[in-house]
Amino acid sequence: MPMPPLYQITNLKYRYGEHFELNVPELTIEQGASIGLAGSNGSGKSTLLRLLAFIEMPEEGDIRFDGALMAKTNGGMKRDVTMLLQEPYLLKRSVFENVAFGLKIRDDRKGLKKRVCGAMELVGLSPKEFARRRWHELSGGEAQRIALASRLVLRPKVLILDEPTASVDQQSARLIKEAIIECRAQFGMSLIIASHDRVWLSSATDTVKRMHEGRIVGTGAENILAGPWDHGENGLYTRMLSDGQALFVTKPPRADAAGVVNPSDIVISVVQPDGISTRNILRGIVTHMTMERDSSDILVEVDSGGLSLLSRLTPSAVQSLQLVPGKEVWALFKASAVDWY
Repeated sequence: MPMPPLYQITNLKYRYGEHFELNVPELTIEQGASIGLAGSNGSGKSTLLRLLAFIEMPEEGDIRFDGALMAKTNGGMKRDVTMLLQEPYLLKRSVFENVAFGLKIRDDRKGLKKRVCGAMELVGLSPKEFARRRWHELSGGEAQRIALASRLVLRPKVLILDEPTASVDQQSARLIKEAIIECRAQFGMSLIIASHDRVWLSSATDTVKRMHEGRIVGTGAENILAGPWDHGENGLYTRMLSDGQALFVTKPPRADAAGVVNPSDIVISVVQPDGISTRNILRGIVTHMTMERDSSDILVEVDSGGLSLLSRLTPSAVQSLQLVPGKEVWALFKASAVDWY
């Protein structure tokens, strides 16, 4: 008999006051999945994570976990899922006691020292050097990694991470990624991660879903262009960027609508184009580059006047253009490349 999905969501809704509504008509997450959630602040990522972690109850709709319907009191589900928040909270104890705390609460003490030390090593912190340190003797990155170790030591069925690299250095971000990937490989742990860092998120997970205004709108690689839009020339609509450059789009369904642009529809040039009909010719700086797992293409992230754009290029195109982070480029796409939802 086939195993049920890890999560099966139908008609899920959750509201904050009058201005925000999480609305997920349908979402299936399979056993052993590694899922990323991308999106801006207020897009609904954290709200969805808290629902998946059984911290909040949906106002409408159903969440099934392992085939069972989520209930207000379900200790079994909560033991199978653990969540790490953006700001790590450590007990006012030693590092060892912080990592061991969850096991002791569960009265799961068999091989405790070995398991705690193993979890510390997974996140790149030597037990010999760090086990006796106090919580206030850690850097921000070290504290986040200890908080992660305290979750990994439990070997949950699902590990949920909310912006795990938001306030850590590059080395800690790399070690966090390596630790969760290793635990998934060893223990079959499923991962659900929300992050602003699209490049890190794409490298840490198998699939990325994009959220905007409480809805899942596509994959994490898609570009979201949000309004408000003003009337422009020739029947187009426009929005100004922070550096004075302008975006041009075809008529949106409403003034505050958001549109989606596929990264494959954005062309990168290293010289300023001249004499072409494409309306969007945005000057920017390459900020990140990463390889897509499923296609082996390169996602090139460009910052144009505070707007982050992803372009999908072949490795040979990247090499031909000699693209590197920090290089000035122009991102080109047609106004008609924007799909409205």
